[in-house]
Amino acid sequence: MATTDRPGLDEVLAAVSVVQIPMRVRFRGVTAREAVLLRGPAGWGEFSPFLEYDDPESARWLAAALESAWTGWPPPVRASVPVNATVPAVPAAEVARVLGRYDGCATAKVKVAERGQTLADDLDRVAAVRDVMGPAARIRVDANGGWSVDEAATALRRLSAWGLEYAEQPCATVEDLAALRVALAQRGIEVPVAADESIRKASDPMRVVREEAADVVVVKVAPLGGVASALAIAAECGLPTVVSSALDTSVGIAAGVALAAALPELPYACGLSTVELMGGDVSAPSMVPVGGSIAVGPPSVDEQLLERWAAPAARQQWWRDRVARCHALL
Repeated sequence: MATTDRPGLDEVLAAVSVVQIPMRVRFRGVTAREAVLLRGPAGWGEFSPFLEYDDPESARWLAAALESAWTGWPPPVRASVPVNATVPAVPAAEVARVLGRYDGCATAKVKVAERGQTLADDLDRVAAVRDVMGPAARIRVDANGGWSVDEAATALRRLSAWGLEYAEQPCATVEDLAALRVALAQRGIEVPVAADESIRKASDPMRVVREEAADVVVVKVAPLGGVASALAIAAECGLPTVVSSALDTSVGIAAGVALAAALPELPYACGLSTVELMGGDVSAPSMVPVGGSIAVGPPSVDEQLLERWAAPAARQQWWRDRVARCHALL
């Protein structure tokens, strides 16, 4: 792993490219994904916190991008990383089309608890995934904290009819996750609970472990400040770990793959196959699964693709200003 002092703002801004890539399907309310790509001495880094994130939270994403571009990553212990397909909150009739974009994935993560939808929509979507992928596939659901404890217990009892690997962030708070684990045990519902937002958006990620609020932890490189930081948190948690992405281009995916490749153990497929949700990419070839896994290695960023997806001038300036504000907080 190369080591370089953190660069100054002028050096960072000189390395900035800003892209705007349309989504194939609305995801997390996003219809076009914007990202800053940084080219440094160690490679490429991505800075793409969602628009609603404040500067202190976004600064961790910049630290991760600078690590990728100026410092580099720990050595891998595996050559490829198994990944899951991701099914947004689409109608059941669209599930087969979505899954058709993923080569060889034997696990699917299905979005549930979407605002404006019902449990019936979730049941239909999960049933469609099971129908398309068959009985041997693994299915996990992700509620992004959208349920109360009672709603989660009810939903997971019904969804478990299709066999669930785990439920990711079914409730918003650590207290509710802990209460849900108790409720599921009392009702004989065998669905493990995974913590995502309670790890990556928390000032104290270890609280999940202390309060026995999760069976699995989900870590993301950018919100945790980089590969090295995420590795340390995963080790401290001591629970089975899944690496996930934050709707990244191949540049961000490469960092997630680097994290997954450096973990001592990797018992689950990782949520790193999200490039397929976008209508374009900055790398040729893209960091997408072949036979259900993504090979470890740097992205092959294509200058022509950077030009093709270049953001409008006003958005480029908006992102450059955001980089400057976040850099000042590091």
